[in-house]
Amino acid sequence: MPLTDIAAKMQRGLDKHPLERSIKFDCSEDGAITLQGGTAHLADLPADCTIRISQANLEKLIAGDLNPMTAFAMGKIKVSGDMSLALKLSQLLG
Repeated sequence: MPLTDIAAKMQRGLDKHPLERSIKFDCSEDGAITLQGGTAHLADLPADCTIRISQANLEKLIAGDLNPMTAFAMGKIKVSGDMSLALKLSQLLG
């Protein structure tokens, strides 16, 4: 699934639950998605919380095939900045 499709799915979540702060999914050379307020930007913008994750694992996370807590414990996800924002992902992805 390309990042454009992932960003579109995240946008549907933001339409229901806009964020007060920003979260960035950094997929290294594959690109980045930054969520700010009610918009999913397909861009590497400054954010309050950055989640470093491979595009393959981001696809699994979006599909519900990757538990975020397990992935974090196994080093598949790295979080920097305000970690409390990462906990809000379930309302966005759910």
